[in-house]
Amino acid sequence: MSKVKIKPLADRVLVEAAAAETKTAGGLIIPDTAKEKPQKGKIVAVGTGKKDEPLTVKVGDEVLYGKYSGTELTVDGKEYLMMRESDIYAVL
Repeated sequence: MSKVKIKPLADRVLVEAAAAETKTAGGLIIPDTAKEKPQKGKIVAVGTGKKDEPLTVKVGDEVLYGKYSGTELTVDGKEYLMMRESDIYAVL
């Protein structure tokens, strides 16, 4: 698990996106220009929640989120997404 020096506020979570697929199910290699951004990842940091809405996800959870969810951040050369818990569709 990565040690990130970012502490999300309120209902925000920091997600490390899964790697994009490099091959199709049939074994064809997907070029970089055709790779789709993954819509799943692992939570690496969570906020404290809102007064009346505690967070239901925790660090280490694998989650699915919307295609355009979150804001991309780069910290120490790694890419992350900062998003609200409500942008998360499911915990795997």
